[in-house]
Amino acid sequence: MIDAWEVTPASPPLAAETRAMKTGNLRWRIILTCFLATTINYIDRQCLSVSAPAISKQFGFSNGDYSSIIMSFLIAYTIMQAVSGRIIDKIGTRLGMTLSVLVWSIAGMLHSLANGLWAFRIFRFLLGAGEAGNWPAATKVVSEWFPARERGLAVAIFDSGSSLGGILAPPLVIAITLHYGWRMAFVAAGLLDFLWLGLWLRVYRCPEEHPRISSRELEMITTSRRAEHENPGPRVRWISLLRISAVWGVILGRALTDCCSWFYVYWLPKYLSDARGFSLAEIGMFAWIPFVAVDFGNLSGGWLSGHFLRRGWTLNAARKTVMAIGVVGMVAGSPAGFTSSARLCLFLVAVATLCYSAWATMMLTLPTDLFESSAVASVSGLSGMGAGLGGILFTWIIGRVADQFSYQPIFVAAGLLPLLAIVLVQVLIPNIRRLELGTSVSCAPQKVSSE
Repeated sequence: MIDAWEVTPASPPLAAETRAMKTGNLRWRIILTCFLATTINYIDRQCLSVSAPAISKQFGFSNGDYSSIIMSFLIAYTIMQAVSGRIIDKIGTRLGMTLSVLVWSIAGMLHSLANGLWAFRIFRFLLGAGEAGNWPAATKVVSEWFPARERGLAVAIFDSGSSLGGILAPPLVIAITLHYGWRMAFVAAGLLDFLWLGLWLRVYRCPEEHPRISSRELEMITTSRRAEHENPGPRVRWISLLRISAVWGVILGRALTDCCSWFYVYWLPKYLSDARGFSLAEIGMFAWIPFVAVDFGNLSGGWLSGHFLRRGWTLNAARKTVMAIGVVGMVAGSPAGFTSSARLCLFLVAVATLCYSAWATMMLTLPTDLFESSAVASVSGLSGMGAGLGGILFTWIIGRVADQFSYQPIFVAAGLLPLLAIVLVQVLIPNIRRLELGTSVSCAPQKVSSE
């Protein structure tokens, strides 16, 4: 069914001897396209937060108004995380990612036409609806192309695009804003999406249909699937997934930590302007620093987990050790709002974001560890929906607390919520191993296979 929608027809499977002549390690090139998509996703997303001081000044927005704009994004993002995951499981990764990018690129460019609060809310809602598909689709790519021992690093690679986008956005957006105005920054970001889309349609196929995959690599991928029972099985309904405690562990784990990350992502430039007195140019010079730390956290978290597995650790021990390290480090964000030094504040935020990204890499990997390929995007989408609900509530609180009091209580909460998250993950997912999802709704955690 998906072939009828593709821009270019998929090549027929090649003979084994022909595949053997092709370049190996194609899976790492595939994941790099997801890395680029995530990078551009965050550039689009950061256009608003980086230019927020200028936009708020032009339209007279309060922190509460700005909060409502972010909430519009998060409401759509929350709904579509679950919906897009389900759609991607149904129509396939290639078409699913294509539709997501088309929606968010057009929505991002529409921001350039905004002339008031409601326009920003509407365009931000559309952006959230499109961008929600990126993570379920990329997670499904990992499930389709990588064995378990490599998934942590693969997830870290594509997810580290968010930090690169966060690094690039402040200087790029502010440079364009200072020379051409903030509206042109949204247009330029949207054009990047269309360039990436051409690359994606040219490069991506599932392993069995890809014309450039080697026979050795294809055999490795298919063998891993057979060993882990990842051959696509019967579709599992949402209601069945929600009866599994491990699903709730992933949902609540992300709900209590992604909201903290989004505080740093969406509010840091505005905080630096409001509380630290940074000019727009100074924000461009310094607001990218925490995102450099995110890159180190993503890659080090994924590498460390894989390192533990190669040394013979169980999957449960490897993943949860990295999670514990991440949670402890996120506490460093709590004193960031109390120090009088802007440099120390940025350093503490960088430590918190580094450790968050190591935690997040494991959380994004969990659906591929726990579930069959046919359910991975759905579980990833449900967890994204939980993250969105947490983000909506936390964003609403931030706007009101910042207007009536200060940002300091928010920094404290952002450092403490992850401690609750890891407790819930341990209770709901006591052992990370693959669940066997059958045709019945009896998908309780105790029905697991031994690996």
